[in-house]
Amino acid sequence: MPRPVRFVVEADGGSRGNPGPAGYGAVVLDPATGETLAERAEYIGVATNNVAEYKGLIAGLAAARDLASDAQVLVRMDSKLVVEQMSGRWKIKHPDMKPLAAEAARILPRAQVTYEWIPREKNKHADRLANEAMDAGKRGRQWEPSASTAALDHGAARSLAEPQGPPGDAVAGAAAVRAALAAASGTGAGAGGRSGAMVSPDLADTLFADAEALPGALEDASTIEPCLDSETPATAASPAAAASAAPAGGQGWGPDMGAPATFVLLRHGETALTPQKRFSGSGGSDPELSPAGRRQAAAVAEALAARGTVQTVVSSPLRRCRETAQAVADRLGLTVTVEEGLREVDFGAWEGLTFAEVRERFPDDLQAWLDSPKAAPTGGGESFMAATRRISATRDRLLAAHAGRTVLLVTHVTPVKILVRLALGAPPEALFRMELSAASLSAVAYYADGNTSVRLLNDTSHLR
Repeated sequence: MPRPVRFVVEADGGSRGNPGPAGYGAVVLDPATGETLAERAEYIGVATNNVAEYKGLIAGLAAARDLASDAQVLVRMDSKLVVEQMSGRWKIKHPDMKPLAAEAARILPRAQVTYEWIPREKNKHADRLANEAMDAGKRGRQWEPSASTAALDHGAARSLAEPQGPPGDAVAGAAAVRAALAAASGTGAGAGGRSGAMVSPDLADTLFADAEALPGALEDASTIEPCLDSETPATAASPAAAASAAPAGGQGWGPDMGAPATFVLLRHGETALTPQKRFSGSGGSDPELSPAGRRQAAAVAEALAARGTVQTVVSSPLRRCRETAQAVADRLGLTVTVEEGLREVDFGAWEGLTFAEVRERFPDDLQAWLDSPKAAPTGGGESFMAATRRISATRDRLLAAHAGRTVLLVTHVTPVKILVRLALGAPPEALFRMELSAASLSAVAYYADGNTSVRLLNDTSHLR
């Protein structure tokens, strides 16, 4: 009997904005030789990362079917969401995903297809195609295969993507892949608009306490390291606009992306409301730091002074942030710039209440808020979707103003989590899966090719 035909399909999709200009890429490979048998890519207009990823899967499966309808296909993707949903381990809840998943499932019999999650650095071929499609769409064209990109040796790029340093240090591998891509295509264009990290879309029953402490953690923290320096980042794609940090003259970028703009994200110190776990946004009493909060601010100021990397201090206009920022700025010999876009969400009628009190008084509104980022707190509060638009615009404005610099942003729970979520390419429900202690530090380094490095240092027990 002849041996069954076997293919490997690698697929990816991305959105520069999520939602934003989006595209997908897919490649069919011979698993024995690594030979490229088919490539597919397409610009799909404005869409989310997840829609683009599913479109890439559909294109890859269709290409494999066209080659051999009886083939056994191993699908490899860096989207945890798509892999887990198509494998049947995660429920498909989003209405936009259900028809796409059904379409993918109809292409080949279920028994012929298996799914495997791979790290983003192992999915460079499909990622490259997706970016070529998005680049073509930006020029008003559709993707066409080119001799330069087709000449990229897939096996060589794969070997270069393997980590070449200690665990957690992906710099050497990422730089080598960028070098290979630049050599093959004549450009240093990097990945656009998305991250390899993904969190489960299913919310646990007890994932929320209040606006000042969202318990739980990101399920995939492979790109997170407890470090604030930017010399050795673990690289992952982000929706940050590359143009904001592009060099004068518009030259193409090589494998050296230059110094990133690094945002060190500092949550303000404690107020009297913090240990009581009460909603404390921009529409409430604007509390000052408590004695514990002032000690935390002084301690984190010493820690940042010892590092000596912060060049600029920017603060939310709310009092607790300005006091925290001033303590740090005084220690560093800097001034504080107030940025309105870094304010906390307005929690409307929930301001000053505990989560239990809100659940008792406004159960339907609270449930709607937990279910959808479009829902706003009772009484004219700000939704997470509206906050994301505001904070994204603030991020882009600050990136343009501080290219290549390390900037301390003193802000609140929600802005920090939104910035981290966007950098990781995680879905909105990830906001409920991150815990952020008072006076805790996080950092996001934004590179000129659109890639980011996310670092967290959330243990503040030594600051009390």
